[in-house]
Amino acid sequence: MAGTGRRTAETRRGLPPLALLVPGLLGLAFLVLPLAGLLLRAPWTTLPDRLAQPGVLGALRLSLLTASLATLLCLVLGVPLAWLLARVEFPGRRLVRALVTVPLVLPPVVGGVALLLVFGRRGLVGSWLDSTFGVTLPFSTSGVVLAEAFVAMPFLVIAVEGALRGADVRYEEAAATLGSGRWSTFVRVTLPLVAPGITAGAVLCWARALGEFGATITFAGNFPGRTQTMPLAVYLALETDVQAAVVLSLLLLVVSVAILAGLRDRWITSP
Repeated sequence: MAGTGRRTAETRRGLPPLALLVPGLLGLAFLVLPLAGLLLRAPWTTLPDRLAQPGVLGALRLSLLTASLATLLCLVLGVPLAWLLARVEFPGRRLVRALVTVPLVLPPVVGGVALLLVFGRRGLVGSWLDSTFGVTLPFSTSGVVLAEAFVAMPFLVIAVEGALRGADVRYEEAAATLGSGRWSTFVRVTLPLVAPGITAGAVLCWARALGEFGATITFAGNFPGRTQTMPLAVYLALETDVQAAVVLSLLLLVVSVAILAGLRDRWITSP
């Protein structure tokens, strides 16, 4: 075993094959260069004044609020859905799993149109909500949360289902033999076991919600102070003031990287 470990360490320290090194470095450059472009082209001299504008802070505040609420909604609905897919055998489970992942490959604009057909004022559910409770979801802040949750929930479900499948079920079986019910076992045993997976899924879900654009602008519109999140503000600024778009993009990048790095160091990589 010790000899195998030494050989593995020596293999890792050796020079990687050029056939892997070159495309790997090109892939890294492909991902990093656009971000470096933002830093190089940012108007650093006017940056403080542009960041202090009310529209920028309002869009940032709304983005953080709606992304957090969308993540909370995904946790409430997505964790039980992932548990059903991982732990319960039922007809059509593969089809349900495929349907859950559809928003990952569906163009976000199409997702926004689908949300309008269901939750719009004349939609399948929206007309009932409007006539019964007076609730109108399209072109509102609630609509932004709904659109972000629609595109982000698959990330959470996939991560939690993977964690559930990888968890040792013997702990749950031991709890059952000691008289614990399924709900009590889920809360006291299953959730602590898969907590890192839930955290990782929530982080991915939040990041996806923060950057959501297509479904949001289709379902909720682009109204400053109500539905205009940072990606929508960047899109609007790009048509009139490129420097402002660069500043907004840079701010969104910094906030995303800071929060994701903080969450990763605090929860995901901890033993």
